[in-house]
Amino acid sequence: MSEPVSAKPVYNNKNPFPATHPVNIKLTGDASEKDTRHHEISLAGSGVIYEAGDALALKPTNDPELVELTLQALGCSGDETVKIKEVTKPLREALFRDYQIHFAEKKFVAKLAEKGVAKAAELLKPENDAALKEYLTGRNTVRDYVDLLREFPEAKFTPQEFCDTLRVLAIRLYSISSSLKAHTESVHLTVATVRYKAHGRLRRGLASTFLAERWSGDTTAGIFIQTQKHFRLPEDPNTPVIMVGPGTGVAPFRAYLEERQAIGAKGKNWLFFGEQRAAQDFFYREQFEGWLKDGALTRLDLAFSRDQAEKVYVQNRMREAGAEIWKWLQEGAYFFVCGDKNKMAADVHAELIAIAQTHGGKSAEEAKAFIEEGLMKTEKRYRRDVY
Repeated sequence: MSEPVSAKPVYNNKNPFPATHPVNIKLTGDASEKDTRHHEISLAGSGVIYEAGDALALKPTNDPELVELTLQALGCSGDETVKIKEVTKPLREALFRDYQIHFAEKKFVAKLAEKGVAKAAELLKPENDAALKEYLTGRNTVRDYVDLLREFPEAKFTPQEFCDTLRVLAIRLYSISSSLKAHTESVHLTVATVRYKAHGRLRRGLASTFLAERWSGDTTAGIFIQTQKHFRLPEDPNTPVIMVGPGTGVAPFRAYLEERQAIGAKGKNWLFFGEQRAAQDFFYREQFEGWLKDGALTRLDLAFSRDQAEKVYVQNRMREAGAEIWKWLQEGAYFFVCGDKNKMAADVHAELIAIAQTHGGKSAEEAKAFIEEGLMKTEKRYRRDVY
């Protein structure tokens, strides 16, 4: 009698896989203004599977230094107990594992107002919505709970009262930058480490510095796969693809290229990549140039914004190559974009419409309809992963 086949484990937010993080490599040069890293997370023994285009969900923990500063600002030792749902645990552990503490939220300002803080009450007035947003999350002025507790020391909180104002620490999603067919027991990420100064203190991005600084050795962190069917490669491996991914937006396109190489896809591949300086910020340069040399990558257009007096971005390179982009689209190419939603993706979208006008001979209205209704919605050949 044959042994029963055991079901593959299902990992999710409630039951993440406890993974280790054996590889953490800095991709940017010493003179770069950024610290972008290549991370490899072990899937050994997990049975976890993913497709190129999917995202990895990560459950990080808070910076212990920030936890201690928060405890000091509260006037607590950290040994006090708090109740989270039906579980009682020490305050220090709760702040480390369970709550978002690296920026303050409106709910806490409301609690300050309840406690008689006049400035908080003023900021909460409907006509001061913009001022409140600037106060909490303005550029270079982001405030966390340490800032507010120090600014208004007259407002006292019990540990439970404080925790009841906090948001649960959420997962972080990252585009996967590897193909499982090329790396059978690991998943790769390409992440810019966030660090900046505000109000006289160094601030650290929660998950990016967890990856860069605090997750190593035998330490495990919970992970699971977030399926993204809307951002998959075309099913036909002969279909050409155009990929626009400046900065860490290049992550899924590294995965795409590894995938297409692994399956022997014959479709043409064109990548637009941009960053600040070629000498410092050209991630995966050897790999991309190697693919270009052996034909796995048909064309590579680069935009390093600060290598010349006038800044050049991926949308500028698109404009220069507009005729060829239009030709590829007429051949059935899929067009992919990954990265910043508000600026980059909007500029790329506008340039794509302009290409349909200039090289497709369409009116402004026809070009917009072709891109937004035809290419994106009807044919689903224009796919975006923007954030």
